Amino acid sequence: MSILHKKTKDESMLDALKGQPAEVQQDAGYADTLQEILQQPATWQGTFDLLRGAAARQRLAKALGSQPGHVVLTGSGSSMYIGETLAPLLQSGLGVPVQAIAAGTLLTHGSSVLPPGPGLLVSLARSGDSPESAGVVSALLAHAPAWRHLVITCNANGKLATLYRDDPRVTVLVLDERTNDRSLVMTSSFTNLLLGGMGLLNDTRAALTANDVTRAASGVQRIFDTQSDALASLAQRDITSAVYLGSGAAFGAAREGALKMLEMTGGKVVTLAETFLGLRHGPMSFIQPSTVIVALLSPDPAVRQYECDVLRELSRKQLGMAKIVVGDDVPADVPGATDVCITPSVSRSDTEMPSILAGVVVAQSLAFFRCLALGGRPDAPSQGVLTRVVEDFAIHGVSQ
Repeated sequence: MSILHKKTKDESMLDALKGQPAEVQQDAGYADTLQEILQQPATWQGTFDLLRGAAARQRLAKALGSQPGHVVLTGSGSSMYIGETLAPLLQSGLGVPVQAIAAGTLLTHGSSVLPPGPGLLVSLARSGDSPESAGVVSALLAHAPAWRHLVITCNANGKLATLYRDDPRVTVLVLDERTNDRSLVMTSSFTNLLLGGMGLLNDTRAALTANDVTRAASGVQRIFDTQSDALASLAQRDITSAVYLGSGAAFGAAREGALKMLEMTGGKVVTLAETFLGLRHGPMSFIQPSTVIVALLSPDPAVRQYECDVLRELSRKQLGMAKIVVGDDVPADVPGATDVCITPSVSRSDTEMPSILAGVVVAQSLAFFRCLALGGRPDAPSQGVLTRVVEDFAIHGVSQ
């Protein structure tokens, strides 16, 4: 019997899982992932406090300089999706071109994808020990010396945090050790690195405020307390595929959601991430009767109108098993009878970051519950295929 069925009538699924003895959680393979998902509201406040502190503000200001001609965000896997989420927000707030380029792409095609310098390369990493992480920084220091570097990492002892201490072109910002997730999958590390990147807007009108972080934390805690059972219930249905939809900055969050489901189910649930409007141009054919659709709605009313039109079209065509609609002020005709509507109550924030954080956490929770429903182990779900840190491989240099 799945551990998801081991709860009493009056307790929530999360409470039932948290209430199991530590050895039971470890034996079932979910102890680290559950803790790291649930700790996010508390850790966000800690990351915000760090970013507003004098030391971090000084480091971030040094990395930016007077004004970079270009900002490139880089990472691999989930860290790359952090960059994709951050890029439009930073570009709007800083007023300079910002783009996300995967670390692997910088290694293999650096000369054709790296913009002309000088600029700022922001390396985002949980451990900072993946081979391409340090490989890219080392190669650019040698072959693109005009570029400055900012490392944002969760691991004070990783290669990215330690190798370049004596190079004045490299600035390192280390987040709280609690964010250095022990689970194979990135959860609290993802959202806290996302907030860490937002620190580049500290001295702009687009800076995150204490109210933004409080609203995000309280909204997500409300989801945990009152709406997670709906996700757990849906996860126990025969889901074989999932589509994640997001617009603008939320598309990076949709890509992360798709990866979380793929990782945590060991590929048993196949996934697709797409923009709402892009779905119509072919990818809609991916949706089958056993597909769940996760829709991360924009807090911008104008954008949300386009997104809701797509969801109405899916309902009209009777596509998919069910939709999970994440957002506030959802029109009553958008969710159908079998759909789940998650309302984080964050739309009054001046930035879309709280709604993005809520969407990411919903996607994490759904993947976690689906993994358990399949009898999997969220802490190490891929049975040796994946490792927490990518195994070492030969670095042949950046393409020049």
